Amino acid sequence: MSKFYTRKGDDGTTGTLGKTRLPKYHPRIEAIGTLDETTATLGLARALAKSPEIDAILTKIQRDIYSLMAEVAATPENAAKFRSIDPSHVEWLEKETDSLSQKVEMPTEFILPGETKGGGALSVARTVVRRAERRVAELLAEGELENKELLRYLNRLSSLCFMLELVENQFEGKATQKAK
Repeated sequence: MSKFYTRKGDDGTTGTLGKTRLPKYHPRIEAIGTLDETTATLGLARALAKSPEIDAILTKIQRDIYSLMAEVAATPENAAKFRSIDPSHVEWLEKETDSLSQKVEMPTEFILPGETKGGGALSVARTVVRRAERRVAELLAEGELENKELLRYLNRLSSLCFMLELVENQFEGKATQKAK
């Protein structure tokens, strides 16, 4: 039986999708870790949400995030082999956000997260997505990544998470509170 651990990271480095190993504190590894957190928080939100339409949306997004993570994990010479996030993925997020916005009352001010468990988890997911967006933006600015659709995807995803929070609160019959 093979062991679950490899011990390769004991020297403070992590492998990429290529021949390179990077320090665990490298911006690319930080981005990968934040994307991993993103899919985990989306999974928690999916588990807690009671609105039936949220499960399918978040499942698709989690799969997209794994594809996005693979491209970020790939060395620049291998990135094209792992590229799958394209404008159609961004358009899908926009379509979902626009469709859901027709079903809820849009707040005119900042809101207080946490009216429902699922809504609160979606709010946490939104903030982790925003952090992932900042990490990917840094890699694009430094020339470490080429695909600008990754950044556009994460930007739209944070908006969709906000919309899903409103949908979940409404589904559970809870009014979303204003921050002031």
